[in-house]
Amino acid sequence: MNVFSTLSEIWAFLRARKKWWLAPIILVLMLLGALIVLTEGSAIAPFIYTLF
Repeated sequence: MNVFSTLSEIWAFLRARKKWWLAPIILVLMLLGALIVLTEGSAIAPFIYTLF
């Protein structure tokens, strides 16, 4: 499944169901996931993992 189609489905769900309180939670989870993926092979990875 394409990433953009998944994001568009989440956006459509939030608009249709008026669940706007879920938007910050989803955003934070996506940012944390991106942080982990992007720092996986870098030299700062041990410092990032100590935060969790």
